[in-house]
Amino acid sequence: MPSTSIDIEFSAPLTHRLRTTDDVAGRDFDVLKDVLTLDNLDVPGTKIRVLMVGESAIKSQVNAIQKRLETCSEIELVGQAQMVDGGESIKSDEHVLRGLLDQIHDHSLDRRSYILAIGGGAMLDTVGFAASIAHRGIRLVRIPSTVLAQADSGVGVKNAINYFRKKNWVGTFAVPWAVINDASILTTLPDREFVSGFSEAVKVSLLKDPQIFEWLCTSAVAIRKRQPDVVGQAIDASCRMHLHHITSGGDPFEIREARPLDFGHWSAHRLEPLTQYQLLHGEAVGMGVAIDCLYSAIQFGFPESDAHRVCDCLAAMGMPLWDEAIDPVDRLLEGLEEFRQHLGGRLTITMLRSIGDPINVHQIDTDAMKQAIEQLRQRCLTTAGDSNGG
Repeated sequence: MPSTSIDIEFSAPLTHRLRTTDDVAGRDFDVLKDVLTLDNLDVPGTKIRVLMVGESAIKSQVNAIQKRLETCSEIELVGQAQMVDGGESIKSDEHVLRGLLDQIHDHSLDRRSYILAIGGGAMLDTVGFAASIAHRGIRLVRIPSTVLAQADSGVGVKNAINYFRKKNWVGTFAVPWAVINDASILTTLPDREFVSGFSEAVKVSLLKDPQIFEWLCTSAVAIRKRQPDVVGQAIDASCRMHLHHITSGGDPFEIREARPLDFGHWSAHRLEPLTQYQLLHGEAVGMGVAIDCLYSAIQFGFPESDAHRVCDCLAAMGMPLWDEAIDPVDRLLEGLEEFRQHLGGRLTITMLRSIGDPINVHQIDTDAMKQAIEQLRQRCLTTAGDSNGG
């Protein structure tokens, strides 16, 4: 029989559901109930089985949602909500992942069951990874509890834990069943964690929409002051830009070499472990975006005035732009090779020619990159001196 070759392109029907609420445990509870009962088989005597996993820091809010779910006759909660710690440490300890898999197994959850995850981005990454590998996929509903997760990772399709001391080394792509961005759940966030999440909004606006970047610059102080209307608009804009890229960009699972949404992340992913994750992800991204804007100005004609406006915007939001872990610079530059390995194939880094005009490059001029980092250092030293002198 002669040899044959068959290549068939196909696409799978997927739906990404995003809901926005003001009080999901209160007057907007039906939004959560509706996404959990959306695909009810309507088999007599069959209830929708839900495992709740919540972040310990927001235990009272998790409990409030649990109490509401307990009143639903269509839903069976499999025990009390499982409380786990948040932050990057949850992704660096595989025992948490194994514990979640034990819970899924012990409660006999299947592919038509649900896992309801309520927490920040690192916690959602870990729970999402467990959900995606158990039975090759259990339905996951996310309620992100941080600005960073609501504006970016919560609507993403990535799940991962850290391994070999490398960020997101083990993970999957899986579309969540639904994401609910709730305003009330953000109210207890500390200021540092709150403002750091908006670095992703700045990042995606630089890639996608000059007008939104302009608006973020003029709204930076209001965001720092946590003015509700402005905050809500900023999160919504960031979320929609990320979601549009994922669903309409043609590469939701990042098969191609370009990863524009990781603008500024090659150094951010290196900085986090260098600081033992004392630096928040959003803060590291802010520094990475500033570095790559300054590098783009040196190498690709990105207006220098715009690069400094980016730094001004991030600083006005209350984000630090320098950390001592950036030195020695050669150690930071090792992040380029780690980033290449994570992508596979040749190095591909997104830079900017202008706001809204990204470019993918495959080589980094390390001397120019060191120059960009030095410019950021000098800027931060000058700003600190002006502040102390004032």
